[in-house]
Amino acid sequence: MNETNPTVTEADLHAYADGQLPEAARARVEAYLAENPDEAAMVAGWRTQNAGIKSLFAGYDKSRDTDLQLVTPAEPASPWKMRSALAAAAVALFALGALSDRFIPPLFERPPLQLAESETLPKQAETAFLVYASEVRHPVEVFANEEAHLATWLGKRLAIPDLKVPDLKSLGFHLVGGRLLPVDGRPGAMFMYEDQGGERLTVIVGRNKENRTTSFRFASAKDVETFYWIDGELGYAVTGEISRDMLRKVAEECYRQFPS
Repeated sequence: MNETNPTVTEADLHAYADGQLPEAARARVEAYLAENPDEAAMVAGWRTQNAGIKSLFAGYDKSRDTDLQLVTPAEPASPWKMRSALAAAAVALFALGALSDRFIPPLFERPPLQLAESETLPKQAETAFLVYASEVRHPVEVFANEEAHLATWLGKRLAIPDLKVPDLKSLGFHLVGGRLLPVDGRPGAMFMYEDQGGERLTVIVGRNKENRTTSFRFASAKDVETFYWIDGELGYAVTGEISRDMLRKVAEECYRQFPS
C-alpha cells in the first residue's frame, strides 16, 4: 500500500470493491485509488469478477440489501437449488483459473490479506493447523475409528444435525479424526486429514449468525495456505502446507459434502 495514505488497508479495498464500505470511507478510498493506479486496476479487476459471479445468479435476487442469500424473484429458492447454484459458481471460478493455467487473481493470487476485524476465520484456521497438525500422539480428540460419534457430537455442539465428516479418500487424504475448538468465541469443529506421505490438512467449521455474505477466498501465511468461504451462518476453512491446486480440490470436495 502507498505509505502516504497508510489508513487505506487491503480490507478497505475489498470492502470498496464489494460495495460494503461505509459511505463515509468511500471518498478516502477513491482519493487513494486516484493516486495509486496499480491498486485502482486491481480493484477494477475484483469488480469485474464480482460482476461475473452475479451473472451466474441472473435468475435470482437478493433477499436483503445487506445479505447475499439469494431467492428467485417469484418464489424462494429451495436449499438444493440454492446449493446447486452456489456450487456452479464455485466450479465456474475454479474452471476459469484452470483454463488460464493459473488461479483467478482476485481469489487465489492475492498477497496475504490484511483482514477486516470481522474476517477472522482464516487466521483462526491457520492457528488451529499450526497447533494441532504437528502433534504426534494427540492431534485430535476423537479418532477416525469413531467417525459416526465424531459427526454426531460436533453436529450437536454446532447445531448442525446433518453434519457430515467430508470423505477425501478420492484425493488421497484419509481422516485422522477431529476435535471441538472455539471459532469466533463459539463452538467450532476441526477435522484433520493425512495423506500417505504424512502431509496433514485441517478443515474448520464455525457458526456466526452475523455472517452476511457468501464468498470464496484464499489467505496465505508463509507456507500455510487457507481456502475459506461463508455459506449463510456457517464458515468453512481448509488449511494446509500443500499446493494451492490440491487445496482447491479439497475445498471443492468439502463444499459438495457439507450441508447448506
